[in-house]
Amino acid sequence: IGVVQIVQHGSLDEANRGFVDALKERGYGPDKVEIEQENAQGDQSNLKTIVSRFKAEKPKLICAIATPAAQAAANEIKDIPIVGTAITDYTSAKLVQNDERPGGNVTGVSDFAAMDAQMELAAKLIPQAKHVGLIYCSSEVNSEVQANQMKDYCKKHDLAVEERTVNNVNDIQQVAESLIGKVDYIYVPTDNTLASSIPTLMKITDANKIPVIVGADIMAKDGALAALSVDYYRLGKQTGELAADILDGKVKPETSPIQHQKDYTIVINKQDAEILGLTIPEEIARKANMV
Repeated sequence: IGVVQIVQHGSLDEANRGFVDALKERGYGPDKVEIEQENAQGDQSNLKTIVSRFKAEKPKLICAIATPAAQAAANEIKDIPIVGTAITDYTSAKLVQNDERPGGNVTGVSDFAAMDAQMELAAKLIPQAKHVGLIYCSSEVNSEVQANQMKDYCKKHDLAVEERTVNNVNDIQQVAESLIGKVDYIYVPTDNTLASSIPTLMKITDANKIPVIVGADIMAKDGALAALSVDYYRLGKQTGELAADILDGKVKPETSPIQHQKDYTIVINKQDAEILGLTIPEEIARKANMV
């Protein structure tokens, strides 16, 4: 089994761990299968090399962690089942014909958490907000989908949006600094570029008392104020179960609908709330995972 992960950061690492654990529980442990783990470290040329090698080696199944990894694998490989995880929208990413009936060799599990619920959490934490910053990587399709949904929400609720994009992690500091004095908080979707460098963002935002709301639990654990998120370890386990079903011959990718998590977790970073001078409402604190 080949595993290709776009970059190393907590959310994707947890999905990877859950995937391997679920396979092991289903009888696909190291005594039965070899799992070749590859990480592209955010580099497209690395990704291409990894995928080309998998294409030549012909594993029984490929797990692609995050949208760019799945796109690279799907573009090159048509005759090996590809199971994706930590991907927001398979259809927008052109990985499947539609979520209900993928139609090709790709299926998987989505990490999308309802945008309305994320923004409503932000509204409860920062009720006075009128101007919202939005930062994401312009080359990540998954981030663009979430950014558009976030802007739609803000339009309906009379929130002004200051939108900024980055090309890579080197842009984060400058982009964050450009929002100082212009926004009441910043929203960051489940963006792999941003997720790999949350501490860089937080140095600027904490110093200027700007709350950061994020789309992934690990990003809050890494320093952001809050997230409403899927559980990425459970996401990985769900993906591993799907992969095991394919390996067992129970299902085929082309007819296996894209799966979603129905339960979300609220994560609040207590230390960041203290830095910002924010009091977490009791109704949120009771439900949240306070880290």
